Amino acid sequence: MGAIVLFDGVCNFCNSLVNFVIEHDRDGYFKFAPLQSDEGRRLATQSGYSMLVTGDDALDKDVRIDSVILIEKGRVFTHSTAALEISKRLGVPWSLLYAFIVVPKGIRDYFYKLFARYRYRLFGRKDRCMLPSPEVRERFLT
Repeated sequence: MGAIVLFDGVCNFCNSLVNFVIEHDRDGYFKFAPLQSDEGRRLATQSGYSMLVTGDDALDKDVRIDSVILIEKGRVFTHSTAALEISKRLGVPWSLLYAFIVVPKGIRDYFYKLFARYRYRLFGRKDRCMLPSPEVRERFLT
């Protein structure tokens, strides 16, 4: 099958990264679902990470999503490890970023979470999840 990437669908930076992955994932290995969607929440909960999505309404201002989630071959990756695992499949030069896996997870995740905390301020936020274009719609889970 491939891997599933769960992401913050209202984060401008996250949406740009999803588009970047789609562009560089020539084999269509990755499928995507916003964590605000029913399918995204279901998969996050099933993977044991429902605590990453909080708030009663997925688009509520109190929603806090602090990680991308990668589900691949029965394994679940979050935070910096998920980002590095995704980069590994994107081909050179992006796959070279996987070398950062040797940095201790605590250090990698500290910087990942620091960036995640300020990404809305730096890049903005949408009122709704992105709508994929017809060309890539089959790569999104509903």
